[in-house]
Amino acid sequence: MLDINAFSNQYEVRLIKDTDVRQIYMFCRQNVLYYQYCPPFATEDSIRKDMAALPPKKTADDKYYVGYFDRHGLAAILDLILEYPNKDTAFIGFFMTDASIQNKGIGSTIITDLCAYLSGIGISYIRLGWVKGNPQAEHFWHKNGFEETGITCETDGYTVIVAQRAL
Repeated sequence: MLDINAFSNQYEVRLIKDTDVRQIYMFCRQNVLYYQYCPPFATEDSIRKDMAALPPKKTADDKYYVGYFDRHGLAAILDLILEYPNKDTAFIGFFMTDASIQNKGIGSTIITDLCAYLSGIGISYIRLGWVKGNPQAEHFWHKNGFEETGITCETDGYTVIVAQRAL
């Protein structure tokens, strides 16, 4: 079990619960650009499904669907899968910051803190994907040290670029 409180030096980090779904939905509604590239738009039902979604051969013990909170409320959401796709790698399935704090370096600070924590517990890589053609996502992840692996995944309506960062 990871110490999720150590994910951030600035935010209270806690597991998202079913009682948080409405707040997560309202949070996602503000991030219209994300859903332009990665449809369909979030619903409360789709959020519940995302909270439980797991890649093959992974269990709920490997998943950390967390919120980053400050005195103003929810600042960011992170879906992290430990030891996927291999023992040395953690996988970010979803990361979003509140629309009001984007482009202020806060998301990068959260990712930097997370990388430091994961490196400290022996994780060697973080892997994730962004939708091909989404300039905001591509810029953000490149700025945070992620490089394309050359792997892509085709889904209904869009292509996902798989990227990775060595820790």
